[in-house]
Amino acid sequence: MPDSVRQPTRERVFAAAQEIGFYGLGTIAHVTKEGRKRHKLGVLLQQGNRVFYRNLGHAIRTAATEYGPDIVDLSLEHLDDLSPENIAARLHALSDTCESIALVAQQHPLVADAIDAVLKKGVPVTGLIAPLSAQGNVGYVGLDGWKVGRTAAWAFDKINHTPGKIGILLGNHRYRNQEMNEIGFRSYFREHGSGFTLLEPHSTYESAAAGRQIVEDLFHQHPDLCGVFISGGGITGALAALKEAKRRPDFVAVGYELFDATRAALIDGTLSMVISHPIDTLAKEAITTLIRAKNTNPEAGAQTVTLGFDIYTSENV
Repeated sequence: MPDSVRQPTRERVFAAAQEIGFYGLGTIAHVTKEGRKRHKLGVLLQQGNRVFYRNLGHAIRTAATEYGPDIVDLSLEHLDDLSPENIAARLHALSDTCESIALVAQQHPLVADAIDAVLKKGVPVTGLIAPLSAQGNVGYVGLDGWKVGRTAAWAFDKINHTPGKIGILLGNHRYRNQEMNEIGFRSYFREHGSGFTLLEPHSTYESAAAGRQIVEDLFHQHPDLCGVFISGGGITGALAALKEAKRRPDFVAVGYELFDATRAALIDGTLSMVISHPIDTLAKEAITTLIRAKNTNPEAGAQTVTLGFDIYTSENV
């Protein structure tokens, strides 16, 4: 196929050859592929043994494979060690081979310094799920945490018949999305003055065992507990404790992310509502944003995409 043939024409010829079963399909596919742009992208996610991040990793790989007319060379890693030191080291390593990088990470000076070093090399960086800041411009693809928190608060306000104490679980205070969730949650009750008492948040550090212990302690220390907002990791342990607890009839529990455990908890009544990232949309926007960041002049500013979130109850899972 001559070099003068435009790429869209190559694509149409290849599609027609596929349809008729042309014997030279392999050669056409090779030439067509040669004419496509190539993007080297890197993604750092949290532990692969956590269902949400395993599902997100699969969705991002699929989105990369199916991306438009171009070729995406994706380097995706699940990190078991979530220390700032390890995240910074992996970010530096990816920047040697990738043209644009996205990561899920806590806000920490070591991570911010690594981001700035990578940006100075000309490699754009995008925060996934949790916003990140550094001296340079950092992109973001995820939810509006303030709206997530206020939506969760709305559920407590409208479902609870008698206001009481609400426990709050975070994964880690350094994840800015979870901090924004709490800020939005509290802002709703400050505005509406609904008579609820919001307890100080407890960090699970993404641990199911810690989530279970925190919920058990909340019921022991606060017999008038009327609900729990689980805004981070450790939710499977929290759900186990909730199932065993003696809860008032109008007890409200709001969780984060829809997967097998939270779906089952909605169905059996342990959870009242789940607020969730739209995984497939998040994955597609992540790939698109990484490529757009790569192709955009750094002086134009960071690429930011705020997604709408899904809301689930027992009636729509």
